[in-house]
Amino acid sequence: MAKSVITIPATKSRYTAKTMGTYQKRRVAAYARVSTDHEEQQSSYEAQVDYYTTYIKGREDWEFVAVYADEGITGCNTKKRDGFNRMVEDAISGSIDLIITKSVSRFARNTVDSLTTIRKLKEKNVECYFEKENIWTFDGKGELLITIMSSLAQEESRSISENCTWGQRKRFADGKVTVPFKRFLGYDRGEDGNLVVNEQQAEIVRRIYGLFLQGRSPHGIAKLLTKEGIPSPGGKEIWSCGTVKSILGNEKYKGDALLQKVYTVDFLSKKKKVNEGEVPQYYVENNHGAIISPILFDRVQQRMETCAGAFQEGRGSLARIFSGRIKCGDCGGWYGSKVWHSNDKYRKIVWQCNHKYNGGVKCSTPHLEEDTIRGLFLEAVNVIFHDRKGLQRDYEAIANAFWDTSLLEADCLRLKEERDVVTELIRQRGEKNASAVCGEAGFGPAYEGLEERLFAIRQKLERAENSVRERREKKEAVRRFLSEREKAEEPLTEFWEEDWYSLVEYVTVYGKDDIRFTFKDGMVVKINPTGPNQQCHNPL
Repeated sequence: MAKSVITIPATKSRYTAKTMGTYQKRRVAAYARVSTDHEEQQSSYEAQVDYYTTYIKGREDWEFVAVYADEGITGCNTKKRDGFNRMVEDAISGSIDLIITKSVSRFARNTVDSLTTIRKLKEKNVECYFEKENIWTFDGKGELLITIMSSLAQEESRSISENCTWGQRKRFADGKVTVPFKRFLGYDRGEDGNLVVNEQQAEIVRRIYGLFLQGRSPHGIAKLLTKEGIPSPGGKEIWSCGTVKSILGNEKYKGDALLQKVYTVDFLSKKKKVNEGEVPQYYVENNHGAIISPILFDRVQQRMETCAGAFQEGRGSLARIFSGRIKCGDCGGWYGSKVWHSNDKYRKIVWQCNHKYNGGVKCSTPHLEEDTIRGLFLEAVNVIFHDRKGLQRDYEAIANAFWDTSLLEADCLRLKEERDVVTELIRQRGEKNASAVCGEAGFGPAYEGLEERLFAIRQKLERAENSVRERREKKEAVRRFLSEREKAEEPLTEFWEEDWYSLVEYVTVYGKDDIRFTFKDGMVVKINPTGPNQQCHNPL
């Protein structure tokens, strides 16, 4: 018999999986997005929502589900597009049959995101329609057209991003400084757009710097400000350690501004990275009024470096008042707190060298109880302040001569002028070489000599500037040290944390009978609990 083939017609749509010939309304949703929250974009956003609501409800064969929308959100990725992600989840769960969008660029500007999402929806029999391009994703050529249009949208986004980046860097190069004023403590936006000191907030900034120089840790300062109910720069009730560190390390508080500290790595992901030399930076000096003096700011940066070393040595967050303040005279390491008898009534906190049992020769320095440290501190302070008037008199007599910086400042000025001259000679030499097209060998020994001279000048200038800063800091430290206690008429009999923070630099333990206090002015006092005390060194 001859072979025969019988065709069995399809009874269901391969796209919708519904029985052919039956009438069923398609459940339709729309997606709207605007990329900024500017006022002119707001009308576009509202118009899109209103248009699609009316459009879908006006079709008898469609059933309105919802209009999903994202306002002020970029289309370069889908991570933060809550409305878009919610719509996709609803579609995959079976609540939507068709999604309508104004254009491919409204759906996504990232080619990969666009195709991945459309294929994911296609697997669940959910179709997308792009009105501007008249593309239906169930159409045979739909995916090809979407790939092309998405690529164009992505390139348009790249072009916009590059233009914005260029404009921002041009502003940086022109020295134009902007900050998030609503979350930046101490400054308001002036009429010209620059920073203007907010005196009420500036007092908080000055207090943070003062507390840190007294010896409090960023963690301790954050706890104190939170306890006192002072709102953070972001308006929150609780201060974080990171916020305090950011304030302590921000050069804008001394009137300068470092621009382009971070940069955007990729326009699609919008990922930002700390600028470690990948793109240019610009430093603007004397851009606005300072809240903190440059000398004070430099002192804080030096202490911040010390704190960083403290973290590495395992001194924790420096939250306790004696942390990072007691040295071992044997190994030079720091004392840390230890709890003895933690589970019985004899529980107490003692301080001993962190490296005491690290192997090798054990440090012979003794442990100290906290009450003992407080008592030794009172003794040391009373040793140096028994003749307060004499100390103040000596300070006034020799301070200007001993810490005079006029000659060093003159050297700095001369070295800067010499540096500028040599730099100009190097530039001229480079231009001459380039115009002569004589190659690298054309620079010759003269050029190398200029570079060596410039390097030597820069080294001398750095040493001179460091000396100026150190003398100023020393003079200011002694002045502050004396003023802290000049109002005290009687010997100290009670331990106060503020006195400890403001007066003591560190304590060195050599033995039970040799504990030396180094004060912030450089003065050293040796305390012998079983014998006479001794003032070892007087910086005046």
